[in-house]
Amino acid sequence: MAAQDELNQLERVFLRLGHAETDEQLQHIISKFLPPVLLKLSSIQEGVRKKVMELLVHLNKRIKSRPKIQLPVETLLVQYQDPAAASFVTNFTIIYIKMGYPRLDVEEQCELAPTLLTAMEGKPQPQQDSLMHLLIPTLFNMKYPSEPSKVASPFILVEKPKTVHLLLDFMLDVLMMPYGFVLNEPQSRPNPASPQSSAGNGSAGGVGIPQPPPGMSFYAAKRIIGETPWTPEQLEQCKLGIVKFIKAEQVPEVEAVVHLVIASSDTRHSVATAADLELKSKQSIIDWNNPSIINKMYKVYLGDIPLKTKEGAALKPELKREPVSTRVKLKILPHLLRSRLAADTFPANIQVVYDGLFGANTNNKLRSLSLQFVHHICLVCPDNNKPLGLMLLNGLTKLINEYKEEPKLLCVAYSAVGKLSSRMPQLFSKDIALVQQLFEAMCKDDPEIRLSIQEALSMMVGAYTSLQGALLNLMEALVAAYMEKPEVQVRQVAMKFASTVFAPDHIPSRYLILLAAGDPREEVHGEAHRVLRALPAKTTEKEGSKPMPSFPEMVSYIQEKASERMKTPAKYTVGTSILPFNPSAFGEIILYLRMCLAHSAGAMPTSQSLADMQDNSPAIASYVRNLLSGNTNSLLVHKGGDSNPVQLYIELLQQLLSAVGGVPVMYCLLEVVSVYPQKLAAKFADKIDWIKSLMNTNKEDMRELAAQLYAVVVSTMSGNELNTAVQNLVKITKDNHSPETQHGAILALGYMVGRYLAEKKVTADIQNQEQPVITRSLPEDEELIRSATNTIGSFLDSPSPLLTLAACTALGEISRNGALLIPNEGTGFTKLHLVESLLSRIPSGKENNKMKERAIQTLGFFPVGDGEFPHQKKLLQGLMDSVEAKQLELQFTVGEAITSAAIGTGSVASRDVWTCTEEEYTPPADVKVNDVVPWVLNMILNKYIISQNPHVRQASCIWLLSLVKKLSQHKEIKSHLKEIQTAFISILSDPDELSQDVASKGLGMVYELGNEQDQQELVSTLVETLMTGKRVKHGVSEDTEVFQGGSLGKTPDGQSLSTYKELCALASDLNQPDLVYKFMNLANHHAMWNSRKGAAFGFNMIAAKAGEQLTPYLSQLVPRLYRYQFDPNLGIRQAMTSIWDALVTDKKCVDRYLKEILQDVISNLTNNMWRVRESSCLALNDLIRGRQLDDIIDQLPEIWETLFRVRDDIKESVRKAADLTLKSLSKVCVRMCEPSSTAAQRTVAVLLPCLLEKGIMSNVSEVRALSIQTLVKISKSAGARLKPHAPRLIPALLESLTVLEPQVLNYLSLRATEQEKTAMDGARLSAAKSSPMMETINMCLQHLDASVLGELVPRLCDLLKGAVGLGTKGACASVIVSLTVQCPQDLTPYSGKLMSALVNGLNDRSSVVQKSFAFALGHVVRTAKDSSVEKLLTKLGTWYLEKEEPIYKSSCALTVHAIGHYSPDVLKNHAEQALPLAFLGMHEAPNAELQEQGENGDSTLWTEVWQDNVPGSFGGIRLYMQELIAITQKALQSQSWKMKAQGAAAMASIAKQQTGSLVAPHLGMVLSALLQGLAGRIWTGKEELLKAIGSVVSACSGDLKKSVPGQPSIIEVTELVLKECHKENLRYKMAALKCAADVLQATQEDRFQELVGILIPLINKNSPTSAHTRKSKEDDDDDLDEKEKELQTESLLCAFESLGKTWPKSPSTQGQYQFQLCQLMCERLKLSTWRVQVGVLQAMKAYFQGLLLLNKDHTDSVELSEILTKTCDAITFPLENKSYSSVRAEALSIVELLIKKIDECHQWGSLTPDSRNQLINSLTIMESDSRPELGEKATELRKQLQSLS
Repeated sequence: MAAQDELNQLERVFLRLGHAETDEQLQHIISKFLPPVLLKLSSIQEGVRKKVMELLVHLNKRIKSRPKIQLPVETLLVQYQDPAAASFVTNFTIIYIKMGYPRLDVEEQCELAPTLLTAMEGKPQPQQDSLMHLLIPTLFNMKYPSEPSKVASPFILVEKPKTVHLLLDFMLDVLMMPYGFVLNEPQSRPNPASPQSSAGNGSAGGVGIPQPPPGMSFYAAKRIIGETPWTPEQLEQCKLGIVKFIKAEQVPEVEAVVHLVIASSDTRHSVATAADLELKSKQSIIDWNNPSIINKMYKVYLGDIPLKTKEGAALKPELKREPVSTRVKLKILPHLLRSRLAADTFPANIQVVYDGLFGANTNNKLRSLSLQFVHHICLVCPDNNKPLGLMLLNGLTKLINEYKEEPKLLCVAYSAVGKLSSRMPQLFSKDIALVQQLFEAMCKDDPEIRLSIQEALSMMVGAYTSLQGALLNLMEALVAAYMEKPEVQVRQVAMKFASTVFAPDHIPSRYLILLAAGDPREEVHGEAHRVLRALPAKTTEKEGSKPMPSFPEMVSYIQEKASERMKTPAKYTVGTSILPFNPSAFGEIILYLRMCLAHSAGAMPTSQSLADMQDNSPAIASYVRNLLSGNTNSLLVHKGGDSNPVQLYIELLQQLLSAVGGVPVMYCLLEVVSVYPQKLAAKFADKIDWIKSLMNTNKEDMRELAAQLYAVVVSTMSGNELNTAVQNLVKITKDNHSPETQHGAILALGYMVGRYLAEKKVTADIQNQEQPVITRSLPEDEELIRSATNTIGSFLDSPSPLLTLAACTALGEISRNGALLIPNEGTGFTKLHLVESLLSRIPSGKENNKMKERAIQTLGFFPVGDGEFPHQKKLLQGLMDSVEAKQLELQFTVGEAITSAAIGTGSVASRDVWTCTEEEYTPPADVKVNDVVPWVLNMILNKYIISQNPHVRQASCIWLLSLVKKLSQHKEIKSHLKEIQTAFISILSDPDELSQDVASKGLGMVYELGNEQDQQELVSTLVETLMTGKRVKHGVSEDTEVFQGGSLGKTPDGQSLSTYKELCALASDLNQPDLVYKFMNLANHHAMWNSRKGAAFGFNMIAAKAGEQLTPYLSQLVPRLYRYQFDPNLGIRQAMTSIWDALVTDKKCVDRYLKEILQDVISNLTNNMWRVRESSCLALNDLIRGRQLDDIIDQLPEIWETLFRVRDDIKESVRKAADLTLKSLSKVCVRMCEPSSTAAQRTVAVLLPCLLEKGIMSNVSEVRALSIQTLVKISKSAGARLKPHAPRLIPALLESLTVLEPQVLNYLSLRATEQEKTAMDGARLSAAKSSPMMETINMCLQHLDASVLGELVPRLCDLLKGAVGLGTKGACASVIVSLTVQCPQDLTPYSGKLMSALVNGLNDRSSVVQKSFAFALGHVVRTAKDSSVEKLLTKLGTWYLEKEEPIYKSSCALTVHAIGHYSPDVLKNHAEQALPLAFLGMHEAPNAELQEQGENGDSTLWTEVWQDNVPGSFGGIRLYMQELIAITQKALQSQSWKMKAQGAAAMASIAKQQTGSLVAPHLGMVLSALLQGLAGRIWTGKEELLKAIGSVVSACSGDLKKSVPGQPSIIEVTELVLKECHKENLRYKMAALKCAADVLQATQEDRFQELVGILIPLINKNSPTSAHTRKSKEDDDDDLDEKEKELQTESLLCAFESLGKTWPKSPSTQGQYQFQLCQLMCERLKLSTWRVQVGVLQAMKAYFQGLLLLNKDHTDSVELSEILTKTCDAITFPLENKSYSSVRAEALSIVELLIKKIDECHQWGSLTPDSRNQLINSLTIMESDSRPELGEKATELRKQLQSLS
């Protein structure tokens, strides 16, 4: 039976379909019946299903031919989603969804788009694809909110991860789809568009599968093409829609990055640009190291590469994705270059590289990017990934070999090889072929490429440092080969290899570097010099290697190579000489051999200055003696048979010297001969002439060295030759033609005589070789010496400075070794004359410094060689008196001279400098002692040290230091230590830095010389003097001050001299006052000590020793010294840094004493002295930077708080230092809070209270700013660790929003207009919400849960109630909104409290805060209990009705609107409370001011709430009628007139909306409420009640006639309304009259008599005649007059309209008033304005329509005749009115009505001929009217009248 019913129903549907004639009918039937018909498909009856199919076939034919017919898509979608529906039904339903959805309007499609997405869940794949095919084109037209956070998004995808995944996959395929692609190309044909097509043909699967587009699989392409492929234009729109969808943040950014990258490579500009812009805007937010993004990019880039794995084999051919096109690759690669993770993802990274470099479809741009990616991989990848490295290297070498024509590409490739070598040296270490290949390429390639290869090779050097054996030899041969290439870069790199790859004692490589030193190009020889001359480091690179080759081996190798080269074209010709090497290389070889010699001898191998080299001579002398005595048996034997390396060395020296010369070479020869003259000098006996030729060269230094060599060689000859040589030299000196020859001869004479005298002094017990001089007779020798001395002396006064200097040097050399054989005094050349002459030269301005130095040295030598020298004290006095300004270096020379002269014959100056050191020298026992040290010391201490001249004091301090240093064991010095210390202390106060330094060094030396008792006395004296500034009494009543004025003097920068005081304090704090001397020694920072003269004092050694002695005190010293290194006083800083450098050699020392240093620094941050505060800040900054502070976490708050205080220091430099430290501390703390840190939780717990309480709330703006920045960064890095601290953190940050806001904004806000204030407050709140504090709060909110809400919510409530600042209030509201979103369930127990707090704040005077609170309430109600929401709405209703202040009204509107917008379900649940209030609110009178400003008032918000929540306004009122009437009655009974008016308006609205359908009991309720409202006085808006009564009675007059309990009768209504008509207020009276007219017209009640009593006086009062008689009291008040006239006009119009409407049907009443009314109207027609005329004419029309005289039943010809006559006379005026066509039209309609009525009742007789003619004339005139229809009508009526006559 049921089946039959179903079939019958289907038949009826079929019938209706068949009957449908129009599209509209068909659409209506389909909309109604299609969904239920489809449901019938699930019927168990076969017949029913067949019938349905039959019906659907018919339907399809009809629908497909009519594309405009709409289907019920929405209903079908609901049906489709029904989980209970059979699959058969859903399969057919989706067919019609697919058919109907594209037919919908764009707006409807957009509306249904989210439903499409919802419908996909759990459906079969093909159906999902179909739905996505429908959805994607819609995305282009979708509208998304501008601020997604505030407005609900159209797609809610958060809870649909599977759907999101499906959608994103589909979108990716859409974006990859090429325009105009057709999927029908056969597999067998090669497809050039596909990358890797050659490999892909086979791999794409079985035969017959067409080739998909790049980046897609066959399946993907097929599902995108679908049943109806998109046109290129539609596809473009789809792609743009997808970009727009991603831009609107509908899906997580991470998921959509790849889509944007693909879209940015689109071939259509619109898509690519949109995607590019979006990518750029998100560039900074995207984490390019996110594995999800990178893996997706690689997958898209590479496609599905068939791997030999189960997964690879399991992949179906149709699902295999092709790699993307080159265009897309070019877009993906730059993003991979941003990612460290991408570079570290193996093997995908190498696949991308190989594809980019060698892929089938690659191009130059892609190759270039791939090479950049290689660089990126080299920088990032781990150095142990060998497969990756090998593949990269192979790829690069292949590229280099294949692309010879691409210079730019090659440059990058070579550079990549270099980077790879530095990253993975183990790959290269055995591959010397690659080095050779690069060297070869460098020789052959273009210059631009050469530079890249050079860079690559330079980076590769490090990979080959551990070569050994054959490989090392191979490398040696390679470097040697390329060292001689013409390209400078090749030589440069070969040089680098030679210097780096081989050990420093590897002879062949050193030889190659030596050859490079002779290179013509500066970049090659400069580097070679740098390598060769570098002093050997303590630890060398290679284990077991020495810093330099051994001398014998090196000499032998050089000699061997030299011999080989002499036989080849490599030899070098200079003039007549042939050299094995070019001169510059040869010169370097000699110097290097000299360094090897020094190193082998155990001395420092230096080649910087000859004087430094000479210091090493005694050590070399010993080594050379050993070599020559044959102790070294293992030496290499030279091929020439001469086996000794020294001989080989000398030969090389002679070879170079003969050909080229050179001072260093000459020195080397002199040195090697002088150190062992007995054996070596004899070899030069036959080369005397050659040596003499060297004495005649044009170089002064060369001549001096040659003269010394000559003297050494000659002094070993027999007596006669020596005699002859002296005489020859004396003779040469007389030759005036050549000053150079004279110069050489004078020096040679001096050196010869000197050597002779020295040898004469040597005692017989010293073993030496034959000495012919001693065996000769003494008088001859003396005569010869005297002659020579006089000859030399004669040149002292020579006009040539050169010869004078030579004479001075020669005399010095003679007097150093023995007494001058000249008279003591008298005339001529005497000792006195000589002393005076030399002394006079020291202060002379004519002499140069060199001359002065030599003169001083010579003076110092006189008493050394001559124990009987008579002028010793004169000489010393003269030296001490010769002080001049700015001759610092000279004073060191004077010091040495004074020391030598004071001790006389005991001086070390008389030793042989070549063979004997100062320490080894002991003076001969038999010489006369001429020691005057006591006298000298006395003079310095009592005369010069206390001089007023600062230069004298400085000089005397240097002399005293020299005495103490050189004569440290002298009894006179040892017995005067206290006096010397006092002298040095007095110099400490000098303003000169060097004087202070010299004095401090002297003090240290003095201390070291004393015994224990002396030391105790010395230290106590020093400490007391330094700390008090007074000299200690020494048994004499002497209390003079050391430092004038009791002060410590001034340093050069004007600061008080506190360095020594600080050092003293430092020693005292350690309870070791004697350490002050060590500190003084270590505080060595003057440049003078680095000069040769300064270095001679050996303070470096003293400092090293002092450092060792101070080691036990490190734990106490390190903290103080660390801080002192940052002292603002430069002197102290330099001194302490020197001490630090000497003491702290271990880098871990600071870590070891970290806590002690920190304690010291923290305690001194608040020291009384600003210097200490500043240095503590800077020290702390240095200490914490880059250091892990896990051990001192507990001290962090103390550090922060103290620094906050110091940041507000009175001294600016201290403030700056504190600021710097705070920034460093901030960075360190942020790093410690990162999740990777082990102590992150502790750090967060310790830091937050400090920053919140002391930082953010600080009065110092900079402290606040930094605290906030730190908090923001901590919140970013700490993440979930913030959760326990959120209850403190969030309120504190919220409060800070107000604290940190400039106070001036509050001031401005108070004085601004309302509009300005709102705009300003909006901006302020916006700024607060986008502030760093809010950013931090939002981060905290992400981690909140129920565990912290209990503590947080009360604090938020307190803030809401007690906060003052706008920012805090607004942000609080924002936080609450976030909480409702983040944890709605957990918030439920606290919602009531929050609502209460928010409601209290709703009445804030700032509209912006009001809106924020309302916004928050709109969200909170979602989580609140129903009872709380009821209370809220009740409270809002009470406020709205009872409070008159606008602020309450607006807060109610905002809150209800927010609830409706954000929590619509809650509003629907409480609609009985909320919607009536909204309805009432809708009728609020708009604020005039707001309207002027173009703003909407509250009524707009109320209207939105009402319209959004009712099914149409009519239905809404019907639904909530009782509640609406109740609330409007309350409003009408309100004490507020405004509210009464609003209630009236609302009531009127109810009445108007429901007029047609108001029945009992609602009719009675509405009408009673309206009538009740009428009672009482008039108030603004009361007119609305009257309008409502009028409209209700007009519409429901029939129902009102019935008697119903509780419903007012018509009579009651009429009485009340007429009563209102008597009110005096004219406007109100008019409203009452209109209402009365409507009521009487609707009910047909005859109350005309009463109305006439009201209306006639009104008309008379306001008619123009009477109005003109009343002159306005204020004639000038035109504006008022205009308003009055307008009101009069309106009142007249109202009166006549009322007369017309209320003209009764009663004969008696008509009889009483018909003529009077006609007369009134006719009069008014003649006298009134056009508007009144129209009103009168309309009333007249109503009058004649209802006039009973024109009926057959009530004829009265006389009366009618009178009326008509009167009317015809009057109506001619309006008929002939030329100005207003409306007047003419109304008049014409009356004429037409009259003619019709007279004709109907056959009373033409009543119309007199005159009247008729009047009418005809007027109509004739009107025939020519401008409006044709009026003219035609007039003609018609005229003809009708004429026909009757």
